[in-house]
Amino acid sequence: DIVDLTIHPLVLLSAADHYHRVARGTRKRVVGVLLGSVSKGRVDATNSFAVPFEEDNKNPAVFYLDHNFVENMLHMFKKVHAKERIVGFYSTGPQIR
Repeated sequence: DIVDLTIHPLVLLSAADHYHRVARGTRKRVVGVLLGSVSKGRVDATNSFAVPFEEDNKNPAVFYLDHNFVENMLHMFKKVHAKERIVGFYSTGPQIR
């Protein structure tokens, strides 16, 4: 069970910047990966990166996420911060889906 979550300021700034660069003024969502560590029920989100993401305009239940991009970015981040792993995802937009 998760008992505590810490989100570092860089993660919040990165998610806000991602939204403002890609989707501000639109109904689009942006999606990203949260990196960090989990220990004894405590999640520490220390880093993040944006992920290319598109939704089908006709059916919002259908979306396109670049899995190869996620794997490549995770590989590059591990070269710098070997102990970081995926601890979650973020999504922004006009409503929760």
